[in-house]
Amino acid sequence: MKVLLLHQYFLEQDDPGGSRFNELTAQWTSQGHQVTVIAGMMHYNGHEKRAEYKGKWFKKNEQGDVTVWRTHVSESYNSGFIGRLWGYFSFVFSALWAGLFKIKGKYDIILVTSPPLFIGITGYLLSRLKGVPFVFEIRDLWPESAIDTGVVTNKLIIKMAYAFESFIYKRAKKINVLTPAFRKTLIEKKNVSPDKIIFIPNASDFSLSDHLLESFDTAAFRKKHNWEGKFVITYVGAHGVANHLEQVIETGDLLRDTNVLFVLIGQGMQKNHLKEMAANMKVDNVLFLDPVSKAEVFKYIFASDMGASVLKNVETFKTVYSNKTFDYMACKKPILMAIDGVSRELVEEAGAGIFVEPENPKDFEAKVRLYLNDPERIVREGEAGYRYAKENFDRKNLANKYINYLQTFSTEK
Repeated sequence: MKVLLLHQYFLEQDDPGGSRFNELTAQWTSQGHQVTVIAGMMHYNGHEKRAEYKGKWFKKNEQGDVTVWRTHVSESYNSGFIGRLWGYFSFVFSALWAGLFKIKGKYDIILVTSPPLFIGITGYLLSRLKGVPFVFEIRDLWPESAIDTGVVTNKLIIKMAYAFESFIYKRAKKINVLTPAFRKTLIEKKNVSPDKIIFIPNASDFSLSDHLLESFDTAAFRKKHNWEGKFVITYVGAHGVANHLEQVIETGDLLRDTNVLFVLIGQGMQKNHLKEMAANMKVDNVLFLDPVSKAEVFKYIFASDMGASVLKNVETFKTVYSNKTFDYMACKKPILMAIDGVSRELVEEAGAGIFVEPENPKDFEAKVRLYLNDPERIVREGEAGYRYAKENFDRKNLANKYINYLQTFSTEK
């Protein structure tokens, strides 16, 4: 089968961040399917292009057996709302050009993953012009998430975004959602037929974790990073408005009398603000680290005692699964889940951690102290999360299910 994937944030081989489609496409090509990706030249937390892309509009790369066409994204992407908007639309236009004039041969189906929602324009136009069906994937409800976090406030833009969202949903062959709550929202609030929706969620990558379970020297890693004698809680992910990591710093302040160390790995528009906040409060048990590759991230998680999943306390985020939750599960680490809704339900059903009331540092502090006084609970919940993820969220199984769906949809009339 020949698949064209439109994904603005498809990672480079050495990029940090969410690698859902890097792993899915690698498995598909290993099974003999042909995958071409149209991706942007800017990392979602980046401020400029790599040197190899400077002054270029298009560049073809091979990432394993996956062919990747990198196309222009404005470097104003992380300079504010208008810059972000232009970053989205510059990719819409460059991706469309690549799909029409750079990629040779035919494909059986177009797979479009969002956000940003606007890449649906490219998917729809290529679908019409090439006579190929397209499947639209929703990784985050938009524009709701942008509205709830205050990123989008203009009523005209909001109205146009909802209208465009409806347009794309009606014209997609199928819509893939990453959580049951997304499915419910589409059916009950956006009038999408249940028959049009499929569910392939995020998943755990056991190819990395199982290897480390056998060979990783946790003690040596902790010694190298001066973590000996520390109770390490690691957060991996974006440092943006939506994440509200201020609550972690405030919790660190309340835990000064303990050996707790919060390790925040990632990048984002709020990172400098967070560092300044920690410095001003003289909180020295929060460590900020730059993003690292997926393989390195797993080492940090393995060497930690717990993982933290954190988002701002808004209604939309009750519908999302936090990506890194699945990585914590794969590494047998219990989770401090500071996200209500389906993420909370996931952790509680799995017995893989505890719910923390979002944006409530006192509750965060109290929950951490529970684990400090109960080391057996850490082991028990880490094992439970691993088993649950193995049974329900193994990426290899979900990748097979996804490609089988795509094969079926490509031949449906």
